[in-house]
Amino acid sequence: MSKKIRIGTRDSQLATWQAKQVAKELQKLGHNTELIFVKSEGDIDLTTPLTEMGGKGVFTKALDDAQLNDEIDIAVHSFKDLPTENPLPLKVAAIMERADARDSLVAPDGTDFLDDPNYKATIATSSNRRRAQWLHRYPNHEIVNIRGNVNTRLEKVEKNDWDAAIFAAAGLERIDLGHHISAYLDWMVSAAAQGAMAVMIREEDSEMEEIVSQLNHDETALCTTIERDFLHDMEAGCSAPVGAYAFVEDSQVHFKAVALTLDGREQYDYEKRMSVGEAGDLGHTAAQALLSEGAIKVIEEMKSG
Repeated sequence: MSKKIRIGTRDSQLATWQAKQVAKELQKLGHNTELIFVKSEGDIDLTTPLTEMGGKGVFTKALDDAQLNDEIDIAVHSFKDLPTENPLPLKVAAIMERADARDSLVAPDGTDFLDDPNYKATIATSSNRRRAQWLHRYPNHEIVNIRGNVNTRLEKVEKNDWDAAIFAAAGLERIDLGHHISAYLDWMVSAAAQGAMAVMIREEDSEMEEIVSQLNHDETALCTTIERDFLHDMEAGCSAPVGAYAFVEDSQVHFKAVALTLDGREQYDYEKRMSVGEAGDLGHTAAQALLSEGAIKVIEEMKSG
């Protein structure tokens, strides 16, 4: 392909890093690339909570529009930001190999406060999933809202008198800010597709599909599809207090899912292992199991809220 592949990305440091990674992989295949920066509503408004702005779709709409208007050929997204249903004539043509899927804690003065059961800590996150899981474990802590890209949020943590803030580990590590991580939250179930990047194309662009599909990482695609199937069937959306994580080990898919009420008081858990060949419906099965156990409350709470 002689013409440059126009790669659309948000202009934050992390989004740019992700787009450059895709560009590198495409260049290895012999293609010329250029980055096109697109500003999203979610990048401009840094104060309104995401849930009030319509969830994480606020980060993807501007890129969708640029793609539909043929201003860019492909768009690079954090896969967890993409809605599980997309009515537009766009599709994911590749899911890149996943980085660390865990959540992490940035605590400027250390994490000793976690050892004091009577201490009322202040923890910053804009995610209902992180909020609910944190309150389930630390019910006397207070959660405050934090918005902005990775760098902006790190600045806010330094300036405020919060005890800690929760970040996706991959986001910090990718842009060489991993030294800010005070602890990895191995007990917290991450967001569906956290740590994975998705490359979007126009549905009818068969030339681009042929090129981009070569970047797909099959294992990551399987695991993130299971996670997103669960999210979809829970009718949960990006803002629900629902987590899902799958990984492959010894030819088996290990899958863990969780749904909680917003206050963290009620938690519904699902965990299962299956062989890779049989695990395709695992996300659907998990959602049915949790909904039948009573997790429908979680969804009703989100809809009424």
